[in-house]
Amino acid sequence: MIGRTILALMLALPAAAAMAQTAQPAPAQPSQTPAPQVPASQAPAQSTTPAKAGLSLAEFQARREKAIMKADSDGDGKISLAEWSAFQTKRNAKTEPAKSFARLDANKDGFVDKAELDAFFAKRFARLDANKDGALARDELPGHKAAAKPAQ
Repeated sequence: MIGRTILALMLALPAAAAMAQTAQPAPAQPSQTPAPQVPASQAPAQSTTPAKAGLSLAEFQARREKAIMKADSDGDGKISLAEWSAFQTKRNAKTEPAKSFARLDANKDGFVDKAELDAFFAKRFARLDANKDGALARDELPGHKAAAKPAQ
């Protein structure tokens, strides 16, 4: 169990690092004149909340992959139809395992891997992000009372 969790985290780290690198602004060039000193009592309070409130694509993918990779019972980093069927039965899923597996298995090789999950969840994220701000607010998340029910 811990091994699969570590594997899922290791698989999610490169995507999260790439997202973090692309989101970083270029460092400012040092100015020739020093910035004026502002007394602490007059300095604006720094916000601890991020500019965009909500779930980012990388966070959405990591959460979903962590849940789905629990189906990988042999720990090889990919999910077979047999593993998926057992996982869906254990979860008492309402959908037929073969149909949901076929949606995830984009290259039809009989296995679902991280790349296929990333692509699947990127499409789902785009559908859920109604205001297209790059983050899922609480009311955009599936299962929320105010959320529109996405067609799958």
